[in-house]
Amino acid sequence: MSRAADRAARRAALSGSGPTRDDAATTARFPGARSAFGLLGEVLLVGILVALVSLPVVTLPAGLAAGARHLRRFLRADDSGLEWFWRDVRALLFGGIGVGAASVVIAAVLALDIDLASTGVLPGGSIVGVVGVVGWAGLAALVLALFLAAGRWTPELGWLGALRAVPRALRDDPAGAGYLVATAAFAVIVTWQLVPLVIAALGCVALAIVAVPERPRRARGAAQ
Repeated sequence: MSRAADRAARRAALSGSGPTRDDAATTARFPGARSAFGLLGEVLLVGILVALVSLPVVTLPAGLAAGARHLRRFLRADDSGLEWFWRDVRALLFGGIGVGAASVVIAAVLALDIDLASTGVLPGGSIVGVVGVVGWAGLAALVLALFLAAGRWTPELGWLGALRAVPRALRDDPAGAGYLVATAAFAVIVTWQLVPLVIAALGCVALAIVAVPERPRRARGAAQ
């Protein structure tokens, strides 16, 4: 069957205008994302929720993890009521605030290094260049670790278990790590251009945390 015919058969099966298909791939992967507009609306809703939870800043990791878990339930067509989101938030705050506070301190130190390198206070051009590169690389590594841990948090693992899973996640999927860093850069750029876009940016970050490990290329590699 050609790709066009296969897509037409899938649309007919989903809409009910054609025969249903006994294709496991059709029903198993993200049944909650059949409507593009529905998914967009859910991403924006998650962006609002994550922004509310993250107002104290140190609660950003907990907000992202709760948003990712909400989107994962939505994509799988599980119960994705808001009560589950807030239940996750309450569980995530235990330990999550500590992770957030430590991240803020590390980010502040790295930002100070970058600022010193850019102002020319440090002596030596080569030293300045190294300090700047280390600062930006450190920020990227920090954001990546937070995203990976947020995507792997479960009530059973907790934050400590999620953080311990980060190195293995990097080894298993280095390309996915690049996608997450690119998502973080996108979120920063659009927020810098227009601050209210932080809502959409946070929703996109939560979606990327869920979708990057599940992308088709990775799924095919795991199956092999």
